[in-house]
Amino acid sequence: MSTKLKNVSFSLPENLIKISVIGGSDIDNEIYNLAYDVGREIAKSGAVLICGGLAGTMEAACKGAKKEGGLTIGILPTINENDANRYVDIKIPAGIGYARNMIVVLSSHAVIAVDGSSGTLSEIAYALTFKKPVIGLKTWELRPCHGNMLPDIIRVRTAKEAVNLALEEAKTYLKNC
Repeated sequence: MSTKLKNVSFSLPENLIKISVIGGSDIDNEIYNLAYDVGREIAKSGAVLICGGLAGTMEAACKGAKKEGGLTIGILPTINENDANRYVDIKIPAGIGYARNMIVVLSSHAVIAVDGSSGTLSEIAYALTFKKPVIGLKTWELRPCHGNMLPDIIRVRTAKEAVNLALEEAKTYLKNC
């Protein structure tokens, strides 16, 4: 599929993989660097990065993706696209607060969770509910309640492992859609 916008033409592959990166907006340098590396690896793979579009993990991942020439999409909780971090290419002002977390998850084929707080936990829950693969880097651990088995977060240690696994899982997800 080829598209032309304002004299700029670009092509998108038919089976374009989209990976959501989720995580907290208030992070330390270690998590920032990890998210940045995740963004770089996503862009190097040719996948599109989707996130909540704000600060912290979202900004770091987008900055890393932009460093490698990647495409970034931010699903914003507000109605103002100027709230997006400066590394977001496509700004989608949802205006629905944290309810946008479901859109962040449903817009992708796999999810990478980097650290995170309660908003990240809600995105993980949506991903598991909708059977999206979740790859985790220093993020939440889930335990079954009342003996009910839950799908789990696939744990990895590095950004490269996270993205490689997300790509594999995304391809499997696409085959089963």
